[in-house]
Amino acid sequence: MRTGAEVNRFFSSNTHLMAQETKTLLTLDPEAVLTLKHGLNFKKNPKDGKCYIIYKDADGVKACRNQCKHQGGLFIKDIEDLNGKTVRCTKHYWKLNVSTMEYVNPPDSFQQDELGVNWNDGSLELVELNPAEPWLIDPKVPEELEAGEVTITYLTHACMELKLGNKVMLFDPWLTGPAFARGWWLLHEPPADALDRLCNADLIYISHMHSDHLSYPTLKTLAERRPDLPIYVGDTSRPVFWYLDKSGVKLTNINMINFGIWQNVDEHLRFMILMDGVHPEMDTCIIVEYKGHVILNTVDCTQPNGGHLPRNVDLMMSDFAGGASGFPMTFTGGKYTEKWKEDFIKNERKKLLNYKAQLVKSLQPKIYCPFAGYFVEAHPSDSYIKDTNVKNCAEDLNALISKQADSITTWTPKPGAVLDLGLTLRDPSDRAAITNPPPGTQIMKNSWKFDQYVNELNAAIDEEIFQHKGWVQFYYNWAGFKDYNLVVQVIETDDDFNPIPNGYNYFVDFLDLSFPRQRPKDRPFEEIKNRVGVIRYVVRHGLLWDNLYIGFQNRLSRDPDVYHHRFWNHFQTNLPLTGPDWDLFLQEVQDEETDMQTTGSNGCNLS
Repeated sequence: MRTGAEVNRFFSSNTHLMAQETKTLLTLDPEAVLTLKHGLNFKKNPKDGKCYIIYKDADGVKACRNQCKHQGGLFIKDIEDLNGKTVRCTKHYWKLNVSTMEYVNPPDSFQQDELGVNWNDGSLELVELNPAEPWLIDPKVPEELEAGEVTITYLTHACMELKLGNKVMLFDPWLTGPAFARGWWLLHEPPADALDRLCNADLIYISHMHSDHLSYPTLKTLAERRPDLPIYVGDTSRPVFWYLDKSGVKLTNINMINFGIWQNVDEHLRFMILMDGVHPEMDTCIIVEYKGHVILNTVDCTQPNGGHLPRNVDLMMSDFAGGASGFPMTFTGGKYTEKWKEDFIKNERKKLLNYKAQLVKSLQPKIYCPFAGYFVEAHPSDSYIKDTNVKNCAEDLNALISKQADSITTWTPKPGAVLDLGLTLRDPSDRAAITNPPPGTQIMKNSWKFDQYVNELNAAIDEEIFQHKGWVQFYYNWAGFKDYNLVVQVIETDDDFNPIPNGYNYFVDFLDLSFPRQRPKDRPFEEIKNRVGVIRYVVRHGLLWDNLYIGFQNRLSRDPDVYHHRFWNHFQTNLPLTGPDWDLFLQEVQDEETDMQTTGSNGCNLS
């Protein structure tokens, strides 16, 4: 996993990506410098509205952006800190010690990127290393586009079909089945020929490994019909296709490419993939250029390319909806009342909407399209999540953008709708530039084949490994997470999160990776209730826990109410790339039963 500092070092060590220069972010004149107090100082650049934190003590001055590394929230003074060194994020209440640039809640998480401080005749400048803009390498002069030469067709969620001359490129094809186990389902019905369009494409870009972008049910159809279709992914530290060999999906033309380097498709078409500044181990975005015309797709990136993006592109796409996390809908107890959740979600939606509008306004694309947010918690067992987890509306975001920057053309896509880039650039009011879906097109899905996919998950319940309670110790030894002060109680439940008869209910102490019979006193504690079919499927196949957490398949409570970043980051991102060797486990069980008939124990204490 690359930290923010490592991202800067990445740019520094790749000289083709950056000019060796700095960028001034904020300047304080001598008079303003004299007003800096010892401790925390919050400053805003009046020219661009961006905010910074300056910490002053006897040793000098430190500074950083007023932006949380986790999800980009704004910091305020932490009133619980009597030493005046800590700020608290208004989004998820993370805390940063600005004197050390280390996050203290949750501990052992991120290191804040420190800005450079330059002094000049009593003035103070906050500066950062200014990466070059790799998309400007070998620039192309935009050429006139014919009608129909470049078209963008929305299929569903984050899946767009780009016709670029005589080439067809698809983004993130999730066209069938659920995502995150059984938690997310498509909101829009893809066009009837969507799978045919996928299999007839010339190349595919998949942004990251989350299953609403990397859909194995969809790719299974592709593998059956055209396994050699070129697929391009960024060379992230966690490989996008880490699970491919175990999935049974046979794809033979996957290309992992370096960041910030043009990939030439033909004489007119090229693209480059860029990393995310907050989650470089996983998230990526893409720039596509055809005859000098640029399409920017930031997908789910929190800080795409570290915040350095091209301006005035012809078309920009980004996520918009929010609601893509188990927090706080799956949390119970303490402050997590229905009113608290309702207020939190409302505020988060508003902040995300304003952030996206400001980002689009600052980049000034000619056309903007919100996408990658059209999912629904459709399964009847998740009706509580569906009703509670209210998401932003694309029309609302586009209306806000139009109000703030009326020169930007906005597009709210519907399945099968087509944007003709050439016509739109010439005259956004041309009715032929953006067409509606064909007559009779079904827009919203009304059936999802729940049983087919839920039954596949629930088939894991009766796997032989779960007949032997030693699987618990074997699994967590494989997971490899320890030396962390946290006790977790894991409880298998039915669909309503009630513990099931004969289900597993056990404690794991991650300080020494032991399995106590009772909850240790006075230790950080988290209770996790998981739907039995999903947790056993995840365990059986060595999958990441985002299927549980992002998929709303568990319920959580914690004491104290502190986010354990190291724990969740490990199980959601850093599990071993090779799954548990359950054949070895069963062999060990057989050997133990043969050699230790009289012990009555397999070394794992479970209730």
